[in-house]
Amino acid sequence: MSTNCVTQTSSRLILLLFILLSFSFLPAPTQAQSTNAAAATVAASDDSETVKVKVEKMREKEEIEITSSFFISLGIDLVAVLLIIVFIYHPNYKKMDTIFTFILFNVVIFLLTFVLNKVKMSMGAAFGLFAVFSMLRYRTEGIGIKDMTYLFIFVALGLLSGIQMNPYESGIICGIIFIVTLLLDTKLILKKELSKQVKFEKIELVKPDKRDELVAELMDRTGLPVHRVVVDQMDYLRDVADITIFYYE
Repeated sequence: MSTNCVTQTSSRLILLLFILLSFSFLPAPTQAQSTNAAAATVAASDDSETVKVKVEKMREKEEIEITSSFFISLGIDLVAVLLIIVFIYHPNYKKMDTIFTFILFNVVIFLLTFVLNKVKMSMGAAFGLFAVFSMLRYRTEGIGIKDMTYLFIFVALGLLSGIQMNPYESGIICGIIFIVTLLLDTKLILKKELSKQVKFEKIELVKPDKRDELVAELMDRTGLPVHRVVVDQMDYLRDVADITIFYYE
């Protein structure tokens, strides 16, 4: 259920992003007027050859050119994404369905940032683009807080790489993101604490003075090294309690 929901939501968001991208290529009247006015001013002051050269330079600024720096930035971005997925995300969470969403979001954000960095975009289209991302958290079901954090990391990597910075600077920034993620989401510095939600029927043990007995009972049933518990909800009609257990991996 969560896999289909995530895939459908990501497909809809990607479609909206491409629609916004297509609108960004539409010629803006104010931009055309400013270009014509600038060309007329140049024509009044310079000769015809100078006019042609300067008008061509104005038009070149509005064209998108894919050079070697584009592929270098894309390579740095994809290497950083694959390093995070291979060495951090997949060993910890084993979720193949979300990896598809992460990579696709990263590549699309990189391309959008590259295009928008070369072409002037209207204010309305820009606000629409950010509105799409603002709907992601409120319209998507089945995505946990950790997955949302990783999604933000991959979006940020695509955004930073798409700006077309110096390869050395881009590599340093992507390296910092990778190292910080590696230190915080692995066992290198902190113990990794996991949690599970269970239903417990011995409601008489769900008392502050019997917390040690409750922990021992949960350890015996689950076989996990439980070190603390949190009582989320208690149902006295059915004598059942919803408990979240925490244990170190």
